[in-house]
Amino acid sequence: MFLEALLTTYGYPAIFVGTFLEGETIVVIAGFLAHRGYLSLPMVILMSFLGSFAGDQLFFHLGRMGKIGILQRKKGWQSNVNKVRTILERHRIPLVLGFRFVYGFRTITPFVIGMSGFTRAAFIFLNGIGAMLWAIVIGTGGYIFGQVLESFLADMKRYEWWIALGIALAGGILLIYHTKTGKSQNNQHKT
Repeated sequence: MFLEALLTTYGYPAIFVGTFLEGETIVVIAGFLAHRGYLSLPMVILMSFLGSFAGDQLFFHLGRMGKIGILQRKKGWQSNVNKVRTILERHRIPLVLGFRFVYGFRTITPFVIGMSGFTRAAFIFLNGIGAMLWAIVIGTGGYIFGQVLESFLADMKRYEWWIALGIALAGGILLIYHTKTGKSQNNQHKT
């Protein structure tokens, strides 16, 4: 897997860069690798927080400076920009705290918030809280996924002969079924 190799080779800087741009997948894999002992979970969370926070701050400031050309060049983004504007009118604080949890809105939302006149100080404060919550939830989620997967694989090892027997039996039944139905269909076509 490319991201896993990237993380085991470049570690924490790769987490920072990955979360600066988007990040959910890289944080889940980093959390999984922390469970496996390749990375430290507190460092995964810290680098995820820093990368996410820094990226969102940059996009917010680009929005404040009116650099909306990026949003206009992406064809599919305009409908999401309108959705973000609508949500921003009614739910400013929850939007800033939670946008990074909604797939497809992570990059555009800070731009739109920046264009809206939201104060820098308020965005820095709320973005910090949101980025930390996101890093903790997603990083820990990857770590827990590692635990669950390890437990599942350990159980599979214990029952592997039964699983193999079940698969072989199911395969045999399917083979017999397809053989019989294939012959009966051939007989129907002949008559």
